[in-house]
Amino acid sequence: MAQTANQSATEAAGSEPDSSTPTASDQPFRPVGSLMPHLELEQRIREFWRDRDIFRRSVEERPEDDIYSFYEGPPTANGTPGVHHVLSRVFKDLFPRYQTMRGKRVPRKGGWDTHGLPVEIEVEKMLGLDSKPAIEQYGIAEFNRHCRESVMEYVQQWEDMTERVAFWIDMSDAYRTYTPEYVESCWWIFKTLWDAGLIYEARRTTPHCPRCESSLSSHELSQGMQDGVRDQAVTVRFRAHNDSLPEQLRWDGVTDFLAWTTTPWTLPANSGLALNADETYAVVRISANERLILAEQLLGASLEGVIENQSIVATVPGSELVNVTYDGLYDPDRWGVPTYRFDGARLVECHEDEGPLPLRKVAAAGFVEMDSGTGIVHIAPAFGEDDYLLGREVGLLFRQPVDLSGRIVGDPEAEGAPAFVGKWVKDADSIIMDDLDSRGLLLRKDVYEHTYPYCWRCDTPLLYYAKPSWYIATSQAKDSLTSSNAELINWHPEHTGTGRYGDWLANNVDWAVSRERYWGTPLPFWRCDECNYVCCVGSFDELRERAKAFSGVEPDLSDPHRPFVDEIEIGCDECDGAARRCPEVADAWFDSGAMPYAQWHYPFENQDRFDERFPADFICEAVDQTRGWFYSLHAEAAMLHRAEAVPEPISFRHVISLGHILDEAGEKMSKSKGNVVDPWTVLDAHGADALRWYCYSASGAGMPRRFSERLVGFAKQRFISTLWNVYSFFVTYANIDDWRPVSASIDSSHPLDRWILSLLDETVSRVTESIERYDADRAAAILEAFEFQLSNWYIRYSRRRFWSEDRGSEATAVQKEEAYGTLHFVLVTLAKLLAPFTPYLAEEMWTNLTNGLDEEESVHLAIWPSPSSADVDEPLREEIDLIQSIVRVGRSARSSNGIKMRQPLQSVSIATSEYSRSIRRHESLIKDALNVKELLVVGPSDEVFVIRPNFRLLGPRLKSDMPILKGLLEGMSAPNAAIVAKAVADGQSVDIGDFQLQPEELLVEIQSPDNLTIDTSDNSRFSLSYDWDYEGTSLQLEGIAREVINRVQNLRKQSGLDPSDRIILSAATDDEDLLDVLTHWGVITDETLAVGTLQANANTAGELLEREFHVDTEIDGAPIVLALDRA
Repeated sequence: MAQTANQSATEAAGSEPDSSTPTASDQPFRPVGSLMPHLELEQRIREFWRDRDIFRRSVEERPEDDIYSFYEGPPTANGTPGVHHVLSRVFKDLFPRYQTMRGKRVPRKGGWDTHGLPVEIEVEKMLGLDSKPAIEQYGIAEFNRHCRESVMEYVQQWEDMTERVAFWIDMSDAYRTYTPEYVESCWWIFKTLWDAGLIYEARRTTPHCPRCESSLSSHELSQGMQDGVRDQAVTVRFRAHNDSLPEQLRWDGVTDFLAWTTTPWTLPANSGLALNADETYAVVRISANERLILAEQLLGASLEGVIENQSIVATVPGSELVNVTYDGLYDPDRWGVPTYRFDGARLVECHEDEGPLPLRKVAAAGFVEMDSGTGIVHIAPAFGEDDYLLGREVGLLFRQPVDLSGRIVGDPEAEGAPAFVGKWVKDADSIIMDDLDSRGLLLRKDVYEHTYPYCWRCDTPLLYYAKPSWYIATSQAKDSLTSSNAELINWHPEHTGTGRYGDWLANNVDWAVSRERYWGTPLPFWRCDECNYVCCVGSFDELRERAKAFSGVEPDLSDPHRPFVDEIEIGCDECDGAARRCPEVADAWFDSGAMPYAQWHYPFENQDRFDERFPADFICEAVDQTRGWFYSLHAEAAMLHRAEAVPEPISFRHVISLGHILDEAGEKMSKSKGNVVDPWTVLDAHGADALRWYCYSASGAGMPRRFSERLVGFAKQRFISTLWNVYSFFVTYANIDDWRPVSASIDSSHPLDRWILSLLDETVSRVTESIERYDADRAAAILEAFEFQLSNWYIRYSRRRFWSEDRGSEATAVQKEEAYGTLHFVLVTLAKLLAPFTPYLAEEMWTNLTNGLDEEESVHLAIWPSPSSADVDEPLREEIDLIQSIVRVGRSARSSNGIKMRQPLQSVSIATSEYSRSIRRHESLIKDALNVKELLVVGPSDEVFVIRPNFRLLGPRLKSDMPILKGLLEGMSAPNAAIVAKAVADGQSVDIGDFQLQPEELLVEIQSPDNLTIDTSDNSRFSLSYDWDYEGTSLQLEGIAREVINRVQNLRKQSGLDPSDRIILSAATDDEDLLDVLTHWGVITDETLAVGTLQANANTAGELLEREFHVDTEIDGAPIVLALDRA
């Protein structure tokens, strides 16, 4: 399809000038070559934008009181930008450009995300540091200095890429999340939520990265989930105390509970066992003095393959086993690990002088299910949310023999210290299993494959770790979050908001916002050394005043980061003690979610700017930001609204969630796979507009996109190159004819002009509707469909109106004026429609085509086109649709019969019952499109129906009666045949003689008056047939002439000739028909602009092959050499 479209425009133009053609000052338009010189064009247009200050003007020349607000999702510039960054940036550019052309003022403030662990990890690698102690030994101040420098290391590459892809955004005043002003606004948010009782500190089980030694929030987990993780699953025996068992289960032997776990390293922290009180548990004898207890329904799966002789001696409800005590596997206090007991929500350390520790015991828990394991769960309150809550509820002991780096702690030299002390937890698994096996306590071990969370920043498996953290009570705003998402936020695609994001909000938990790290916004919480009272500071002025009042010295807050802010002490509000800052920093997602406020240093200044731009009308990022930036924006707005600090519970109204970029095979891109595509390679090879167009047109916004340089090239060829050929065709012939536009409007009576203008009007309406719905790919598809009609129909069948008289054109001056005016108007309107999508191509077309007209200097300063009902001609549209169907069917019939389109035929007959007038109105168009001399339109009174039996269906049924039916059908009168044909068309059965026949058992053919059999038809609207007899006639010779013209035109193009250049044409062939055509068919010299007599003979092939511009080819199997010279 794309090739045909390109050919149509190229053939229409004839041979075309090279892109290096110099500009003639007296020509109406700057000359345009057949190939789009994207590198030179982009450079020239960027310079034009800079010199004329077009971006700034596009914003400031729009009214101040009609703002369309856009928020930039801040990238981190500590790495080079990739293709996925290009995707989001071109989508973020499209809609602001469109809204600007709709008359809105669209300020676009850039931003940089500068805090967080990804930055720290890169600096650690650079400095050769591998742990938090190493960082602290190196020095926090110096470490953070490197972080500050690293986040801006690749700013120039980012800005170069941003400018190259024509993403217009103001980077001169970009916000940076590390600036004091930004940090202070974050403190204001914390203080506002603190005062509203929406921030608290608690010990909870949180996802923890042992490598980063920091927490992750619940919404970060999904970013690091890995499928197919293989872990060791063990089934372990816990020895029950006989005297604590139900009386009927006590005996002289041993009874062990069987518990199953996929984290053997947590077994030293075991404090209890959990079972389901409502399930039935079996007591199983496995030897003369051993019994096991496990869920009855999991008995087979648990013991199969490990216990051969077994028998159930009793069954008991789980409720009867509650509070049974048992022996622990390990006693971490023996190697120096402290033990704690719960005192409400607090943990209190146990001491020897308090007496013996409480025994481990069995507890009932609703979370114990019967889908896997043994129906009994090992409980370690230090390493699981359910474990922690159950331990606090029933008073289990709390032991945490693993530190924040993931190593098992304690004194390895202590008496009884096991070999795994000091090991990393995953390395300790095998040592623990071997130890339990040697003691007869390991029943079985298996490999368990499951989905497990890894740190999205460093790819380390996470631990669920109970520790103190600071939380934002987002669960208190759950109703606000869910309702505002459903009612106020428009998701594109919609299912992301109702499904992925909406479902997640419904299960929202409090936001663990603190991070035990260094480079981040310091939490503004100060804790008293004496009484432990915590206060929150909400501004730098407050901190200066309180610090000066306490110490007499006003602190320097030019850099409010660690370690400087850690050194500031203030007085306690509750006692005379000194309060020091809590050492944690904020989750970097909190920083990015604060940008609606902090980018303006709100509320300390810029109240008006905040008010007029909150909430944003539009944001856009990749789908993985659903639980990242999208959530942090929404959550902070909802919490501030709950605290009555902002007017709405949302910070954005429309959001596009972009699908992932995949490689050409559909695999996720990664450096390790070697399938990452460098965007600069694609930009240099195909241009920014081609890359942009591919991003918009490849799939729906939320769908994954396969990406490769080849696919971008195909998208360019399909649309941009084809449109460029139309643009080049217009400019070339307008310059030849010295045609100059008077205005950018047109009034034409020609049917093709009126049709393309009507189609353009509908395209304007549909593209506008699609962009208003944030549906870029639908808008792109509509534009591609229009361009196809423009190139394949309008240009193809209007081309003779653009030709000069010396090329055999019969167009009148009025027809030519209408053709130029129409195509000029279409291209100028297309430039405006394309401006948000392909800004370079649009600017090139606009500045060239409107030069000298009273129009805006840049297309990006122009107003978006509006549809005009006056241009809509629906009856004409329907007629052209019919004509296109006829041509499509006619071309298909030619193809099926092996007849080329360049071969003329004498006639085509079209049988139709209701479209005769429409077809006759466009007779010349159909004849041109189907390359026939005559068009015969057959009306309903002329139709002759021939009814034939379907032998495949009737043969097996009628057998020997088939000849009788055949005779009845052959003798049927024309009126009766028409009645049968109608019944078959309506799907009705018919009676013929003694035979009752179903419609599918009869075949209906239509014969035209001259007895031509119908070749094909279209939905019963019409039927079509050709007169195929052309061999040995002048038609065959004319077909040969058309083939010669085609070869010469291609040779002209390869030779770099202008369409107006005259040539001297020579040919050599020994084929008599070809020689006859070459010497007698003047159309060849007319259409190729050959001067004099075409030199053709059989003996000059060798001489012609030595010419610079020649082609050695065949036409209908006959060899021929063609050569040309500029006249």
